[in-house]
Amino acid sequence: MGKDVIIACDFNTKEETLNFLDKFTDVKPYVKIGMELFYAEGPQIVKEIKQRGHKIFLDLKLCDIPNTVMKAMNVLSRLDVDMCNLHASGTIPMMEAAIKGLTRPDGTRPLLIAVTQLTSTSQEVMTRDLLIDKPINEVVMHYAKNAKTAGLDGVVCSPLEAGDVKNVCGKEFLTVTPGVRFADGDTGDQVRVTTPQKAKEIGSDYIVVGRPITQAADPVAAYKRCVSEFVD
Repeated sequence: MGKDVIIACDFNTKEETLNFLDKFTDVKPYVKIGMELFYAEGPQIVKEIKQRGHKIFLDLKLCDIPNTVMKAMNVLSRLDVDMCNLHASGTIPMMEAAIKGLTRPDGTRPLLIAVTQLTSTSQEVMTRDLLIDKPINEVVMHYAKNAKTAGLDGVVCSPLEAGDVKNVCGKEFLTVTPGVRFADGDTGDQVRVTTPQKAKEIGSDYIVVGRPITQAADPVAAYKRCVSEFVD
């Protein structure tokens, strides 16, 4: 599976989203639809973007009791998305239930990945707010191993952790990494960040890039710069 750049379409209306995607006339980038847009527009926005020819990562980060997650994943499996996710902190039984719910009658399913720790989480915050005293890298690797045990395809992690995840879980285990910024850009509210080029070197399979593309003066040029640094 080749590397790819996923654009985080973190808009809150269909109009904003489609106006943004209309800028891409010669390429159909992989896009992420998160809570903001999905809760504003519902499943129809997923169907419309899919019909335009885009691959879709549906980023809803499910986390609940296993039965609820299984039923929710069963619904999401009908949207024909290419990737979806949940929180690894929901435990192995929850992740196993998610796989069961996501798998269609013909045996196919979208890729399923687990969030380890959000890229906005620092060691200090994890210790103070979550009462997790283990080093953050150790926690991320433990969650990644749990996701692999449950049968998931990979994890969402910081690009700085992608290489370690590969070492722990194997090179085929996918790493989907937000927290990517251009070397000359602003880090925003992300803590554990790196550049597209460095993410490629460390071992990311997919990078998720939002504001450096969506808020760029020329989003198409910014996207192509990402692709050139990460994929080419």
